[in-house]
Parts: sequence; C-alpha cells; structure tokens
Amino acid sequence: MKKYLIIVLCCIILAPSFGSVFVYVCFKLEQQEIVKTICVQRKMVFNTCNGRCELQKSLKRYNDNEKKMQDSLKEKTELVYILDISNNTFKLIAPIGIKTYFPARLDNKPVSVSIENFRPPSFFI
Repeated sequence: MKKYLIIVLCCIILAPSFGSVFVYVCFKLEQQEIVKTICVQRKMVFNTCNGRCELQKSLKRYNDNEKKMQDSLKEKTELVYILDISNNTFKLIAPIGIKTYFPARLDNKPVSVSIENFRPPSFFI
C-alpha cells in the first residue's frame, strides 16, 4: 500500500514538469481531426503543416499560462508576511540550592592500591 502511495505522490509531483509532453500526446492522438477541422492550411491540396501550427499555438498557450501562474505565485509569496506578536512575560525564579553533602568524599584515605598494570586477557590476542 505504501509503495502505491509513493508512486502516486511522485506522479503528482512530477506532472507539472511533463505538461508540454501531455500537450504533444493529445495533439498526436487527435492530429487527423485537427488537420481536417482546425488547421490553417486545411484547404490546401498539399498540406505540409499537418496541424503543427495548432500544436505550436497550444504549446505557446501552455507556456503563457505557466508564466502567468509563476508570476502570480511570486506575487503571492511577496505578499506573505509573518507577524509574530508574542506577549510572553518571563518571571525570574529563585536559584536552586546547592547540597553540601557529597557522599563520595575525597579526603578519606584510599582502601587499596593496585601496583600491577592492566593487561587484557590473552585469548583475545
């Protein structure tokens, strides 16, 4: 389930970058209909355009819409301001008292002294 969700989210994120590809695929699917009805050179005997003029118009409209959307997004981001009004009142608290009793005193004499140096067990070597 998580794998499918990740794939769907990736497709949604990448969909705007493939906008011109979608326009081209739609053009190719309906190219014959476009040549017969919309194309500027449809009445010519030897039509060399094959509807590419309409494809160029569609791509130009798509790019113009994309620019308008980016411009409006820039305007919106410029208009967003963060107003942070905080009415925090900080109070001073009394410092924590220090305990005078420390159980491990250093003024006592040591119980034993080790003269030998530590050597690791030989079976690790």
